Amino acid sequence: MYSFKKSYHHYKSLIIFSLFFISCNQPKTFIISDIQQLTFTGDNGEGYFNEDESQIVFQSKRDGNDCDKLYIVDVDGKNLKDFPVKDGAFTCAHYALDNEFIFFSSTMKDGPQCPEIYKHPNPRKYIWPLRNYEIYRWDGMTAVQLTDAPGYNAETTTHPSERKVIFTSMREGDIDLYEMDYDGKNLKRITDEFGYDGGAFYSPDGNSIVWRAWYPSNEEEKEKWSVNLNNRYIDAVPLDIYVAKRDGSNKKRLTNNGATNWSPSWHPDGKHIIFSSNKDDWRDDYNAFGSNFELYMIHIESLKIQRLTNNDTFDSFPVISQNGKITFSSNRNAKNPRQTNIFIGSILNK
Repeated sequence: MYSFKKSYHHYKSLIIFSLFFISCNQPKTFIISDIQQLTFTGDNGEGYFNEDESQIVFQSKRDGNDCDKLYIVDVDGKNLKDFPVKDGAFTCAHYALDNEFIFFSSTMKDGPQCPEIYKHPNPRKYIWPLRNYEIYRWDGMTAVQLTDAPGYNAETTTHPSERKVIFTSMREGDIDLYEMDYDGKNLKRITDEFGYDGGAFYSPDGNSIVWRAWYPSNEEEKEKWSVNLNNRYIDAVPLDIYVAKRDGSNKKRLTNNGATNWSPSWHPDGKHIIFSSNKDDWRDDYNAFGSNFELYMIHIESLKIQRLTNNDTFDSFPVISQNGKITFSSNRNAKNPRQTNIFIGSILNK
């Protein structure tokens, strides 16, 4: 005999389950709160937390230096310290597991001076020069060189549970992602498509990666990229955010808007990517995207994007810790138009 009561309860259970399933898979809404400025002098960028989130290592051009050096500061802005190694230019410092090492890139093997870089004939044209960086490991006493490949080796970040790092290199002619052990051994190439791949981070579970990329799609773009490689700089090109398995397989493109989408990293939930973009700064007077970069969060599955910052200036290099702290670099409150400072805050769900 048909039971209306039984059918009603079954139907009600299905509705509750469906609503629960939908709510669990909907993109979250985020805000950045409790923003505090950590640096006030020099041109600063790329701040990264140590494992217990008590300190940040960053690069800065200050104190009369003509190129970036490394500094360490507490998360409350106190106890600023110079990094002990100072020869050459520095970039992309990152802490190892248990704060055992600090990985960084430097031109120190070419001498103590700041290296000369390519200058484009058009002084108004923005380019990102590629210095002759090698990757080093610092244990508090000694800097050990881990790479020995002509050209650019930088953008090192660490695996969340294994003694592995992922980094960017032009060792095989193109600019691609590579993985290696803490001692520089077991080198593995991750990407091989012609074009730019860089700025990779492992996911919180270590099984996936996110990075920025541009792949020339016609002969004109391919020629442009070849000129970039020969002169060792990166032109202002559209960049997009990609995710993939750790080995580079199952690649998924997250952005496709013609703008410069870059500096991606993971939210601790493993379902969202925070990144920087100038996608909302189209300039009719230049017929191009402008220089106002804001921070955004994108849900990997739905591709829904939420804007996190609203300024008329540069916000980039966002990194979120496992406990929801965020550090980023910004031109807000700058003493001059080009000054960039390190900021810290918290990522909260609305």
